[in-house]
Parts: sequence; C-alpha cells; structure tokens
Amino acid sequence: MNWLTNVVRPKIRNMLRRETPENLWIKCPDSGQLVFYKDVEANQMVIPGSNYHMRMGAVARLKSIFDNQTWFDVALPEVSPDPLKFRDEKRYADRVRDARARTGMNDAIRVGYGKLEGAAVVIAVQDFDFMGGSLGMAAGEAIVRGLELAVEKKSPFIVFAASGGARMQEGILSLMQMPRTTAAVQMLREAKLPYIVVLTNPTTGGVTASYAMLGDIQIAEPGALIGFAGARVIEQTIREKLPEGFQRAEYLLDHGMVDMVVHRHDLRPTLARLCRILTKSPALEAVPKPAPLVPEAAQIVVAPETAPAAPHA
Repeated sequence: MNWLTNVVRPKIRNMLRRETPENLWIKCPDSGQLVFYKDVEANQMVIPGSNYHMRMGAVARLKSIFDNQTWFDVALPEVSPDPLKFRDEKRYADRVRDARARTGMNDAIRVGYGKLEGAAVVIAVQDFDFMGGSLGMAAGEAIVRGLELAVEKKSPFIVFAASGGARMQEGILSLMQMPRTTAAVQMLREAKLPYIVVLTNPTTGGVTASYAMLGDIQIAEPGALIGFAGARVIEQTIREKLPEGFQRAEYLLDHGMVDMVVHRHDLRPTLARLCRILTKSPALEAVPKPAPLVPEAAQIVVAPETAPAAPHA
C-alpha cells in the first residue's frame, strides 16, 4: 500500500460520489415494482399501477381533506409524558422524544377544525409513524377533545384510525382510554351529530375495540388490515386455517363489518356527501362559495404561529 492507494484514490472516490436521498425510490409491497417517491407522493401515497395504499402522515391526510388545504390545529390537553416511569431496552420518555423529533407531532393523533366543501368539520388523524399510532393518554385526550369540539361547533366528527393498539408503556392508563373515548362518542351521538370512521392500514388492538368501530358510517381504505388480534394468534387459538383475505377491508365489507371500501382518491367527495346527508344540508350545487373561517376559530389554535392563515406546509 502507498500514498497513491491510501490518499489519492479515496479523494477521487469522494469527488465522484453523489449523495442520493434514501427515499428517492420506494418498493410497492404488493407488486414489488420500484416507483419514484415523488410520483407516489403526488398520487396521495397510492402506488400508480397497483393502487396499493401506502401509509399517509397526519399532515398530508389533513391537506387532502380540508378545503384549500387549510385548517386550524386544535389545542389539546397536556398529559404526563411518562406517568409510570417505564423503561425496557430504552426509557419511555426517550422513545416519546425521538418520535416527536422524527414526526414533528406531539403524540399519535392530530386534530384539525376547518371546512370540507364549505361545511365545518372536526377531523382527527392517527399517525402510525408515531410509535405505531398507539393509544395512550395523550391520544385519548385528543379524541375526547375532538369530540367535545364537534359538539361545541355542532359539526360532524371524522376520525382516520391507524394503530397497533394500546400503548403498553402506559399500562392501565392506556387501557382506560378505551371506555373514555367510547363515552365521548356517546356524547356526540346524544347531540345527534355524525360520527364517521375511516379505517386505514393497519387498525388493530384496543383502538378497534373502542372508538374505531363505533362510527355511524364505517369506511375502510382498500386492502387495510382491520382486526383486534393478529391472524397468527387467532389461528393458534382456534387451530384452524383462516380464509383468504381474512381481516382485510374487502373481507370485512363482505361480512358486514364495514359499510364501504373507498379508494383514497374518492374519500374527500365521499366524506363531504355523507356529512351533507347526515346533517340534512343542501346539495352541493346550492352551497355558496366557502367563506373564510370565522375569527372565533382562532381560540382553538395551539399557538399563534401554528394558526394556518395560509395552507400548512
């Protein structure tokens, strides 16, 4: 080995090396084809060709539903970040901090208030990228606050569910969110306001056992995995082979567990139409041009800098 090998060659390699973003191309889990990420992103995270529905972040989801991609973030109650001082391979407080840094969210659920084809709605979105969308104290408070706001504003409440279940690091405090959210849904029902659930991939565990299956209308995205326990656990318990497509959206539609399976491109008009029907609002042709949100909505903004006078980035 000499200076030509040790010094010159590494310098030449560094000059020729170009940085390539890690997510420039993504592989379709269904067909295996490589697709340019920007094309998938522009297609609402649906793989062109195979129509496979990739997971969609909370901000992207809210942009795809609200008019002009504009909404107000709803202020959510503060909760203890680590009520049990839990630690396994890593401290729970550190896991939460890392998830917040990676996703830009405070917890797994983000709640927005805005207009959907001119009508006011409250929308909660569960982001699977934040610790698997698990249901903890903060997520439970977000659902309850969203339902309370819907009652205050006399508007429909739409939730996009995506979760692996309850958050084990919060123990019984996490499981308590199941009856709390169920009671809050009943409050909305008593106010005779629509509650629409969109089940995305995956929706499992305690979320499925509570607010995610209590909607007046149950919608699922194509191919979404929906269930309580995993298929392997069920097979081991009943000692039988499960049918093809078990726990997938289309299977649940055939067996009466969901009302409709809707492609992501059709979700916005479908939700708007359902809200009009359930609230007995006028048809779309009779709806005037959407007006800007009223100033009082600023009272529910998390902070002045987060109030979207312009569309969210």
